[in-house]
Amino acid sequence: MDDRPAAGALIRELEGHLLIAAARAESRAEAVRFARSLAWLTDSQREEVEARYAEAHLALARMSWERTACRGTELRAEYEERYRALRRRWCATALLGAVLVLTALALTTVQGT
Repeated sequence: MDDRPAAGALIRELEGHLLIAAARAESRAEAVRFARSLAWLTDSQREEVEARYAEAHLALARMSWERTACRGTELRAEYEERYRALRRRWCATALLGAVLVLTALALTTVQGT
């Protein structure tokens, strides 16, 4: 029994959780940095600003990831289609070359007899 597909899925899931945790930590750090620049805020206002900023930052990161994933899917489809077209062209060229070689061989054989 091969556990590689299950292990790969587990690794991808773990990577996703780590990415999300890192994005949340980055969002919180940016929120704290931003709120610190607003020295006139009270403590409760600062907490509110930090919470909202962190949410907005995380939402922007999610939108960016989604756009990147969509573009990756589009590029994959484009490259797969291009690969299929190149493979068809190569096969047609190889087949035509084989036909020409066989035709030339047949003609030289017929003329030689």
